[in-house]
Amino acid sequence: MPLPVLPHGRTARRVAWSHLPPTVRSGIEQRIGAPVVDAISQDGGFTPGFASVLAAADGTRHFVKAAATIAQRPFAESYREEVRKLRLLPAAAPAPRLLWADEIDGWYVLSTEYVDARAPHRPWTDDDLAAASAVTLQVADLFTPAPPLDSAVDEFAAWPSYWQQVDHPRAAELRALAAGYAEVVAGETLVHTDVRDDNLLIRPDGSALLCDWNWPVAGANWLDSLMLLIGPRGDGLDVEAHITAHPLLSVVPPGHVDVALALLLGYFAHHANQAVPPSSPHVRRAQAWQRDVVDGWLAERRGW
Repeated sequence: MPLPVLPHGRTARRVAWSHLPPTVRSGIEQRIGAPVVDAISQDGGFTPGFASVLAAADGTRHFVKAAATIAQRPFAESYREEVRKLRLLPAAAPAPRLLWADEIDGWYVLSTEYVDARAPHRPWTDDDLAAASAVTLQVADLFTPAPPLDSAVDEFAAWPSYWQQVDHPRAAELRALAAGYAEVVAGETLVHTDVRDDNLLIRPDGSALLCDWNWPVAGANWLDSLMLLIGPRGDGLDVEAHITAHPLLSVVPPGHVDVALALLLGYFAHHANQAVPPSSPHVRRAQAWQRDVVDGWLAERRGW
C-alpha cells in the first residue's frame, strides 16, 4: 500500500491576518510599533491558529501567532504553554527568541523574532538531515541537565496501552516491547519531542533552529535525534547508516532503539485511527504516514 502523500508546507488551515478582529490587528501593530503592510501565512503544521510573518511599514518583520481564547481554547492554551517553555530556554538556545506575549481582546498572541530561513526540503536531503541532526545534538549538549520539566517517563506513560487498541499482526510483541519504555526514555536532558520538518528552520549558513517548543520533557539525550529520523527514513534516506555514525545514537543499545520505535508506532497507529478534526484536515494522514514509516523500519530492524 503506498504511503499517503501530504501537501508539505500547506497542511494547516490557518486564520489569515484579514480574519483577525480589527482590535486584535490594531493591538498587534501597537506591539510591533508600526502598521502591517503584508502578512505571509505560515501554513506548515497542523493547528488552525493564526501564524504569519508580518511585514511592517518600518521595514521590520515579525513572526506572530494568535488563537482565540474561547473559540480556539486548546490552541490558545497551547500557545500559552509554548511561551512558558520558551521562557525556560537560555539565550543560547537554537530557537527563535520570544519577543512578547499578550492577551488582546480575547485572543492570546505571541511574537518570536523573524528568522531568514526555510523549512527542510521534502523529500529530505542529506545536507538538511545533517543540519537538523546538528541542532538536536546542540540541544542535548546545552540542556543537560534540563530545566524544570515533566519527565518523559510520565509524559509517555499512556502510550504502551495504545497497543491494546490497535489491530496489528504483531500487536502482542509490540506491546511487550513498548512496555519496557520507562528504562529507555528516562534521562536528564531536555527533549523537544516534536522534531520534524515543519518545526525546523534551515538558515542560509546551513545551521538549523527548532520551533514550536510546546511539549519538551526531561528524558534520554538521544530521543530527539531518533525521532528526527522518521521523515528522512520515509523519504528514502539511509537512517541506519546515520545511526551508526551518530555520536549519541551509535552507543544506544539496539534493543532500546526498538523499544522507542515500538512506543512511537503505537502512538501513531492509535491516533491515525481517530476521527479527522475539522480544524486540521491533514493531521491523521500525517500520523498514518509516520505510522507506516516506523512500522516498516521496525520490521526491518527486527527481521520480521
